[in-house]
Amino acid sequence: MPKYIIEREIPGAGQLTGNELQQISQKSSCVLQDMGPQIQWLESFITAEKVYCIYIAPNKAAIRTHAERGGFPANAIAEITTIIDPTTGE
Repeated sequence: MPKYIIEREIPGAGQLTGNELQQISQKSSCVLQDMGPQIQWLESFITAEKVYCIYIAPNKAAIRTHAERGGFPANAIAEITTIIDPTTGE
């Protein structure tokens, strides 16, 4: 199944409180549960103005559906083609 990175433009994302992040996470998880096991959220990275999420999904349409149902932006969705890390150079 393809893996995607999603860029979500959320002004002030880096200032969200722990409680706000918990609520967002719960909403996302509820939508994912309703959509079934074909789409999975792996992790997210929060910067000052954006959130970058890693998902496994059958296609970009599933990610857009999740975003629409959850009320989340999905400003850019890109399929991850290769993953490298420091061990790649060994």
